[in-house]
Amino acid sequence: MRDLLTDIVDYGQNQGAEFVEARLLSSDATVFHMEDGRVESVKQGIESGFAIRVLARGSWGFATVNTKAALREATEKAVKTAIATSRNIKEPVTLSESESVEDKVIIKPDVNPNDIHIEEKLKIFFKLNDCVLNYDKTIRSCTINYADIIGKKWYVNSEGTIIEQDLLYVWSRVFATARKGEVFASNREELGSTKGFGFLKETSPESIGERLSERLMNQIKAKSPRGGSFTVVLGSDVTGTFAHEAFGHLAEADLTLSGSVLAKNLGMQIASPLVTIYDDGTIEGGFGSFKYDDEGVKSQKTVLLKDGYVVGLMYDREHSSKMQKLENLMVPTEMVAQFNSKPTGNARAEDFRTPPLIRMRNTYIEPRDYSFEELLEDISFGYYLVSFRGGQANLDGTFQVGIQEAYEIVNGELGEPVRNVSISGNTLETLKQVDAVGKDFELLSGRCGKGQVAFVGDGGPPLRVKNLIVGGAD
Repeated sequence: MRDLLTDIVDYGQNQGAEFVEARLLSSDATVFHMEDGRVESVKQGIESGFAIRVLARGSWGFATVNTKAALREATEKAVKTAIATSRNIKEPVTLSESESVEDKVIIKPDVNPNDIHIEEKLKIFFKLNDCVLNYDKTIRSCTINYADIIGKKWYVNSEGTIIEQDLLYVWSRVFATARKGEVFASNREELGSTKGFGFLKETSPESIGERLSERLMNQIKAKSPRGGSFTVVLGSDVTGTFAHEAFGHLAEADLTLSGSVLAKNLGMQIASPLVTIYDDGTIEGGFGSFKYDDEGVKSQKTVLLKDGYVVGLMYDREHSSKMQKLENLMVPTEMVAQFNSKPTGNARAEDFRTPPLIRMRNTYIEPRDYSFEELLEDISFGYYLVSFRGGQANLDGTFQVGIQEAYEIVNGELGEPVRNVSISGNTLETLKQVDAVGKDFELLSGRCGKGQVAFVGDGGPPLRVKNLIVGGAD
């Protein structure tokens, strides 16, 4: 395969491209969807395909095929596309420098998902489904999605990089709803591993189902929150969501340069000095971890926010180059030496059909030294927000997040559960209101959509935030 991709890269250069990269993805996947114990769909199979991306006359060309025979034709198409579009571009694309590497990355699964028969996989989730639906008569529905993907990725470019990299993901999402009278509640549990199927063999489906069901019952008997501005403690799940959704997307260099609120604050202090945020692709077992991205750049631990200061962004090679040209204009002179504008290993493609985009990996807030009890003890009345339901964040920094599990805090102690809570505000203002950071760290698994779907991790410690707007409705 190495020789085939190298030949295509050479062929692309002979057709007039200044830069050529060729990717091959081959994967074996099992995917199924269950509704209330009924298997609605099952897909199993091997898929493979090639992606060719070229840079010619300052413009990108991209083509994808799933047969070797069509590779040269696809390469010609990519070069012709780049040359044709180059006539209309205002700013030619350039790439920042990246080290050329040759490497082979091998993953040894704890339990290979391909060694587990589909019937055994289904059996685990049938048990989980039954546990949820039989837990209480108020629980009305249980939806389960599952996917495992195991395979290889090859990457070759015209600068001499040649990488063969194993691929392994096991993921599941369980979503359940309950209703009692006019009260409706929903809850979800999302699980993922890049190590293999072992965590699903070691964790009983009953324990997952009971945990989800207990949260649902708490929400059914919960009351509505008071509306207003309160001191809150964010659990690790909500901390991670905030780090990813409210801040992380603002720090993706393509979105930053497109007008996110961070563009005016590079090198500036925008948050409490207690807040440090990383995007890290090197965490062992992290759902967003990998050794090399889809431009052949080595993954790394990237600091985005250091003690409240914006010190870096997430880059691919194109936007790294753009930032290096703009750096002296956008970053205060005294911060230029500290501000990172080199490629960070964040270029990720969903599959061979798509070109890479800047995507997060494992995004989290660094823990500090407060115990959970110390976070609560000074709060006369507030809320503990355990896990999120969903939400949205905008490039201007505004956000709104739904919370699926929450409790009152009364005189430094956890109180009654509350339901249908939402929080909203401005990311930068909220980061300034962090006045205590916990020491207990948790990293969770999930997915992120940005035109393409990527597996990611996010998390952190519990945070205490002053003056956060809390709302809710039945």
